[in-house]
Amino acid sequence: MTNLEIIKSTYEGKTSKENGRNLAMYVAENLAWTEAKGFPYAGTYIGLASVEKNVFSRLGSEWVDYKFTPEDYVAGEDKVVAYGTYTGTYKTTGKYFEARVAHVWKLKDGKITGFEQFVDSQPVNNAMR
Repeated sequence: MTNLEIIKSTYEGKTSKENGRNLAMYVAENLAWTEAKGFPYAGTYIGLASVEKNVFSRLGSEWVDYKFTPEDYVAGEDKVVAYGTYTGTYKTTGKYFEARVAHVWKLKDGKITGFEQFVDSQPVNNAMR
């Protein structure tokens, strides 16, 4: 698979579970995952288990229908950028949001080594208040 196909497989599966399986299949052991400063789950997490604990499990338990809808991709040799929109409803407040976002993925030898999120965090934070 090309790097672009690998990244698309983490977004465009039939279910979130399928996307997660595809991500797990292609991540490097020392994956560095950075959630943007100002975002509720901000920080850099090393390894998939840390990402699952600090990001994915919280998104799954604190939000209803939280998702990223990709608009398009830009691919280079060892990087893929996916950009689009986050949407979801925060369970505690019942508030819905939409926010523009870009994800920058780094790959080496068919494995995902890095992820960095760039996002308009204000709509997300507003939904949580």
